[in-house]
Amino acid sequence: MRFKRNGSYTLNRKSKTKPNGKKPPAEEKKQYLEPEFTKIRVVDFDLKELVVLPREIDLNEWLASNTTTFFNLINLQYSTISEFCTGDTCQAMTACNTIYYWYDERGKKTKCTAPQYVDFVMSLCQKLVTDEEIFPTKYGKEFPNSFESLVKKICRYLFHVLAHLYWAHFKETVAMDLQGHLNTLYAHFIVFVREFNLVDPKETCIMDDLSEILCTPAPPPAPAPSPPASAPSPSSQNHVTER
Repeated sequence: MRFKRNGSYTLNRKSKTKPNGKKPPAEEKKQYLEPEFTKIRVVDFDLKELVVLPREIDLNEWLASNTTTFFNLINLQYSTISEFCTGDTCQAMTACNTIYYWYDERGKKTKCTAPQYVDFVMSLCQKLVTDEEIFPTKYGKEFPNSFESLVKKICRYLFHVLAHLYWAHFKETVAMDLQGHLNTLYAHFIVFVREFNLVDPKETCIMDDLSEILCTPAPPPAPAPSPPASAPSPSSQNHVTER
């Protein structure tokens, strides 16, 4: 059984850390952790239900379908703030106190700006998910032995992009009223990679504070209070006539 691999929901300042590997003197306030923002989602059900492997579906097919979906959605989410993510505003690919460096196919380490890093990520992911030898879509085509390791690589890079969106561009996301989409996408992604152990917890620990908030199912809304019982009107009361 093959899936149509596309998105399942749609979308209707800057850290001054320099790429020198030094820890900034004080950690910036994490606006994305404030309750007024974390409570905003576009779904209100347990995301665990979306990621559990269905009994009749092959594991690799499930990983391929979901990984492709996350690539498309995260790419779309980043595109909404891409005009604000420039070489001047984001001189390094940062998230919290972490700076990400790009490593090419030969393992060469490259210091680059955030938009350059994201471009490298999206170009690599696009190349992999559209390669029929790696992400086959035709019935009977086998997945390669390296498939799981490549999925883990994609998910690790996509996490970097999500972390940067929160750290460097949450204000712009809020200004466009897209924080609900970002929160839902992030929570869905984290629940998915945890379910199948696709990203090392040491990699995602920098965002554990947000993950624990967003990955906990939102409590059901409190029931509306019942209106007070009104006294019966005189016309509705039973009258007894004395004879």
